[in-house]
Amino acid sequence: MTQILPADKAGVTQAATLLRAGAVVAFGTETVYGLGADATNAEAVAAIFHAKQRPRLNPLICHYGSARQAFEQVVADARALRAAAAFWPGPLTLVLPRRPQCSVALLTGAGLDTLAVRVPRHPVALALLQAVDRPIAAPSANRSGQVSPTSARHVMDGLAGRIAAVLDSGPCEVGIESTVLDLSGTTPVLLRPGGITPEALEACLGPIGPAAVSGAAPRSPGLMLSHYAPRLPVRLNADAVADDEAVLAFGPPLPGGCCRFQLSASGDSIEAAARLFEGLRRLDADGARLGASRIAVMSIPEAGLGLAINDRLQRAAAPRTG
Repeated sequence: MTQILPADKAGVTQAATLLRAGAVVAFGTETVYGLGADATNAEAVAAIFHAKQRPRLNPLICHYGSARQAFEQVVADARALRAAAAFWPGPLTLVLPRRPQCSVALLTGAGLDTLAVRVPRHPVALALLQAVDRPIAAPSANRSGQVSPTSARHVMDGLAGRIAAVLDSGPCEVGIESTVLDLSGTTPVLLRPGGITPEALEACLGPIGPAAVSGAAPRSPGLMLSHYAPRLPVRLNADAVADDEAVLAFGPPLPGGCCRFQLSASGDSIEAAARLFEGLRRLDADGARLGASRIAVMSIPEAGLGLAINDRLQRAAAPRTG
């Protein structure tokens, strides 16, 4: 049963306790309601995808209670500092390189070397983030493909019974998602229009470049481009494994292979999603060290998060270009 929590001190405290315990909690921001989970906990983040029935494991935006907290996780250059000073707290998400010591789970950022970060303006959201004192991953609090919610009732209409609680923060002021700006390269790139206009961004940062062409790795939610792929080729739906292959296992592992990473021995798709990007990176490194020719992926049923996992794996296995 999904609780509706009041936006008072007790409600914020209860929501923060649930988030720290690994539960999924919706909360209002100035843009739309977000579906929050501890961004450092891969299984909690996987539960977001499960609740949303999200068909792709796209990168999620991490929400913070202050710019200082956000910039402890990512590398902020002078442009990022200017943008944060001008628009944070507010409806702007910045995509920046992850720091080596970044505590955010790989699943949150879809295995990329960048992270999307934001400090929301809504006072209840800020109070919650400061109470949790951890990065909170929070896509829109609706089932995938449905209209983004701007009230607690909208959230309950789509997700009642699928999440732990909704912190009723009132109606959303902006009502559309945040603007997403990629500052990980030499030229700022607008990845998603939103609550901050391009004109306002250019007044602060100078010219903004066009979004990357199809085929580039996605830097933010809402982009249907190829995801991070390991250096080793990926072979899907393996029913036998050669001695020179690295094995990504699901359920009872196949014999053979030079190294192995188990996504879920029990066949749990939430556990598998939480371990997917770690597994691909681990096998990429261990396989290369041991002379593996490729990564062999065991078949994963499409029930639960299996569809999203297979979507990600199909992208990783796609023919390389360039």
